[in-house]
Amino acid sequence: MTQPPYAPPVPPPPPSGRWQPERIDAIPGTEFGLVQFKVVPVTSGLAIGSLIAGIGAVLVSLLVLCFGVSGASDGWGGLVAGAFTLPAVLGGGGAIVLGLVARRQIGRSGRTGQVRFSGGGVAVAGISCGAAGVGIALACLALALVLQMS
Repeated sequence: MTQPPYAPPVPPPPPSGRWQPERIDAIPGTEFGLVQFKVVPVTSGLAIGSLIAGIGAVLVSLLVLCFGVSGASDGWGGLVAGAFTLPAVLGGGGAIVLGLVARRQIGRSGRTGQVRFSGGGVAVAGISCGAAGVGIALACLALALVLQMS
C-alpha cells in the first residue's frame, strides 16, 4: 500500500465579511493587542413580524368582503363578516404596535459594540399593511351590514 505524496497544509482563507476587525488596539508593554470586530447589522425580527401580521390582516379583511357581500342576501353575511373582522382588527393592531416598537428598536441600536438592527422600511410596510387591513375590514363590515339591511 503506497501513501499519497506529501502536500503542504492549505493556508486559512482571508477573513470573510462576517469577522473583519474594525479596530485593533495595542496593549502597551506587551506584544498583544485588543481586536474589536465589526458588528454586522441584523434585520429586526419585530419588523418582520409586523409585516407578516399586516399582510395577514389584509388577507383576512378580504375574507370579510367576500363573505359579507355573498351572504348579505341570505341574512348571514353580516354575522360572518363580523366574525372575520375581529381577527383582522387584532392582527392589524398588532402589526401597528410591532412596527412602532421595531422602529424604536432600530433607532436606538448601533452603539459601539452593540448589535445594529436594520429593517426600518420593513417596519413601515408592516405599519401600513396593518392600518390598511384594519381600514378595509371595518369598511367591508359596514358594507356588508348596509347590504344586509337593504
